[in-house]
Amino acid sequence: MSSLHSAWVALALAAVAATAQAQPGRYGLGRTPTPQEISAWDIDVRPDGHGVKKGKGTVAQGQPIYDAQCASCHGTFGESNSYMPVAGGVRTGDLKTGRASALAEPAGIRTLGTKLNHASTLWDYIYRAMPWTNPQSLSVDETYAVTAYVLHLNEIVAPDFELNDRTLLALQMPNRNGLTTAHGLGRVSGKPDAQGTLCMKDCAKEVAIASELPEFARNQNGNLALQKRALGPTRGIDTARYGGSKPLLVAAVPATGALDFKELLTRNACVACHGMTNKIVGPGFAEIASKYHGRADAGDYLTRKIKEGGQGVWGAIPMPPQAGVNDQDAGIIARWLLSGAK
Repeated sequence: MSSLHSAWVALALAAVAATAQAQPGRYGLGRTPTPQEISAWDIDVRPDGHGVKKGKGTVAQGQPIYDAQCASCHGTFGESNSYMPVAGGVRTGDLKTGRASALAEPAGIRTLGTKLNHASTLWDYIYRAMPWTNPQSLSVDETYAVTAYVLHLNEIVAPDFELNDRTLLALQMPNRNGLTTAHGLGRVSGKPDAQGTLCMKDCAKEVAIASELPEFARNQNGNLALQKRALGPTRGIDTARYGGSKPLLVAAVPATGALDFKELLTRNACVACHGMTNKIVGPGFAEIASKYHGRADAGDYLTRKIKEGGQGVWGAIPMPPQAGVNDQDAGIIARWLLSGAK
């Protein structure tokens, strides 16, 4: 979907340019984007050859790059569950059939080797989004090399294989026949993914909300609440709090009784940017408590700042709005800060 999204962006920009040329001066705003500006967005690499860049890299060249840039998250051999295992699950015969047999099993291992049907999708994602903390820092040749090494970890290519702009498109993936676009999301004429049949009889009086995420996959990639980039809020919820058949939902903080403030701060992603006493991206909680101690309107002010964010009070790095923090939690956190953050 990431490559398709980039293609849509490129088409949208081209449409804007065409409209601006067809209706000059209609609104008196903006200008036609230059080809260079459009090309800066149009960086996706697709299986049909669109966007493929000249370059090359071997499995041997990719290993030290992977060890330095990728292994900390994905494991030395691509096996780590900290984020996503990138290797494993490809079986004898999968390359011949073009269908990853492991995916037919409920608990079959999901990796780049078993899920992707085109090698260009892997190259495209690595080039645009990796490494996680410094995306788009790899050169074209480095991307070819590390992609070749990941393919080798999945036993798709030999140890002496060279990946380049020609072999990238010719490479046969184990699951190349395992994906389909014959549905509403992939084709206008396909069967809709969600049916719109209206039913107004035998309605349930109460609905039990539950996750459709398979049990084996619930924490397969680690606790989502602890996964973040160097800057910005954490978006994943605390998946470690759930197990068995419990729904993947965030429970409300009790209005009475003892509160686990550490859990409350973790669940609302506060600890991603603030330490208890030390600065991470933003100031430590103890420093915030000290700054606003004794201020008459501190409770309302901090509650509002938690929700709305801001910039300039603690430096140049902005605190983005925290739309996911409900009013009750924001108020509890503000009162905790004013009590000394202990």
